[in-house]
Amino acid sequence: MGAVLSVLLGLTGAVVYGAADFLGGLAARRVRAVTVAAVAAVIGLVPLALGVPLVGAVFSTAAVTCGVVAGVSGSVAVLLLYRALAVGPMSVLSPLTAVFAAVTPVAVALVGGTVLSVPATVALVVAVVAVVLVAAVRDTSGARVTPVGVVTAAVAGCGFGGIVLAYDAVPADAGVASLLVARVVQAVLLGVAAVVVAVRTGGRRPGGTTSPATPAALTQSVASTPRGSRRLLVTVAACGVLDALANACIQAALHAGSDPSTLPVVSVLNALYPIGTVVLAGVVLRERLTAVQWIGIVLACCASVGLALA
Repeated sequence: MGAVLSVLLGLTGAVVYGAADFLGGLAARRVRAVTVAAVAAVIGLVPLALGVPLVGAVFSTAAVTCGVVAGVSGSVAVLLLYRALAVGPMSVLSPLTAVFAAVTPVAVALVGGTVLSVPATVALVVAVVAVVLVAAVRDTSGARVTPVGVVTAAVAGCGFGGIVLAYDAVPADAGVASLLVARVVQAVLLGVAAVVVAVRTGGRRPGGTTSPATPAALTQSVASTPRGSRRLLVTVAACGVLDALANACIQAALHAGSDPSTLPVVSVLNALYPIGTVVLAGVVLRERLTAVQWIGIVLACCASVGLALA
């Protein structure tokens, strides 16, 4: 029963992550992506704080340490991902990042002595293939694959995998303590990054247009202009709330089962987050899913069932 619950929570976390990324992508069309990430991190503190009376929060040394590691790892991963996508083709580097995010915790678990059954191993391999297929996107930028882009994307993926490893090490009685610490660390680091980028670029986006480039500027813009900016803030707020809830789902999934294979299973399921993104893009933006992405979604469903039964 614990294995099934872990799979369900892991899948839920992945889908919610995907929805958060979709909303973040929409907001990043008008505001710098790093600014969206910083503001979303701050807003994500709210649902986690509301969860304290429900599940508690014990700020032990171990819980705080895990939270700091998750926050730093996540912030570095986000910034490196932005950098990778800026210097190379998204069609290659985005799936590469997702694969490293999935494989990093699996490798750590195997090195630590975790032994997977043959059915679980097959299901994990199928899931990793699904990650690549679902994350595959059309790229019309003409950008070339470079060693710098590949390494940056790989390290970003390891950073996302580091989040899963950190939450796996959270003490059982921590509640949302580590999640809160991680969110504060992300808000600070990404906020500083947003300010640095704004200062270096003079508040102008890559395309040459001026936009709210810092969290403070975004808030001021929303307060002074009606609907469009207010809708933008709602989108960023929803992104922050969903991202926080996804992290909570992943931590819960990691601690729902006592089986040593829980870590590799949840890490691979977590990497399926592009499913939520591409499905929402198809529903909301009428973007057509490619045949490759549909195959990836089908494989992901098959792998999830296999992992639940393994």
